Amino acid sequence: MLGYIWQYVYTSFLRYWLKWLIRQATGKCELQRICSECKPGATRTAKAALETSKDNLEQCVDQIMKEKNVKPQKDPQFKASLHICLLQITGYSSLYVSVEDLRKEVFSSDNPEHEAMLLKLWDLLMPSVKLESRITKQWGDIGFQGDDPKTDFRGMGLLGLINLVFFSENYTVEARQVLSHANHPKLGYSYAIVGINLTEMAYSLLKSGALKPHFYNTIQGTPELQHFHQLYCYLAYEFDKFWVAEEPESIMHFNQYREKFHTIVKTHLQEPDASLTLTVSSKN
Repeated sequence: MLGYIWQYVYTSFLRYWLKWLIRQATGKCELQRICSECKPGATRTAKAALETSKDNLEQCVDQIMKEKNVKPQKDPQFKASLHICLLQITGYSSLYVSVEDLRKEVFSSDNPEHEAMLLKLWDLLMPSVKLESRITKQWGDIGFQGDDPKTDFRGMGLLGLINLVFFSENYTVEARQVLSHANHPKLGYSYAIVGINLTEMAYSLLKSGALKPHFYNTIQGTPELQHFHQLYCYLAYEFDKFWVAEEPESIMHFNQYREKFHTIVKTHLQEPDASLTLTVSSKN
């Protein structure tokens, strides 16, 4: 009860006067202090978190400066710093919408672009082996469950396929290396199915907001779809390293190790300087 009373008194009265006193002493509002004292990245943007719209970003920055009585000539860096924070905040929301749209888009065999993307995945991973037909058991060689991969995309829609292709196209050597591990007679796992599972992991981390520190630390502006795909590449490559190092008894223990890896990633994301960036060089 005492704790509740103290919280009420602090929130209602003391916090206002404390902020007022600090402003009188420093000559800066709280947002100015955040932007000047915190280095660019997750810590600064999280503390400066504001609700705004990307459509009126410039107007929003000017309005904030006006309301806070911030003079550009006295704090020339404030406007640029605040602008980056707002770009990151609004950009994260926009990125989620874009990712969600791809997740909801159903893979269709009647769509030439979808089909071309699927065949491209095969060619990138198995350049020396020709598909006998569109529907074939050969798809199992790159980790699909049935003769027609389209059934495996039901959960993550087109997003799952795009992630697989992006990794294979931009990190071809690494993707083929991961595939070779996945086809190991003892430590093997279903490459494509696990890849789609990792898409679900990336999607859930984005949806929950857990990826904010990563994007705020690595993108000094608006995070876009390619940045999400890059994050997926990190998960695909690092999960393979994790799986091989753990040496599971069989694929039957996949869920157990998947959750262990998920916990490692979430723990890393709680660090102020979190950055889930694949350190190997991409082709592009």
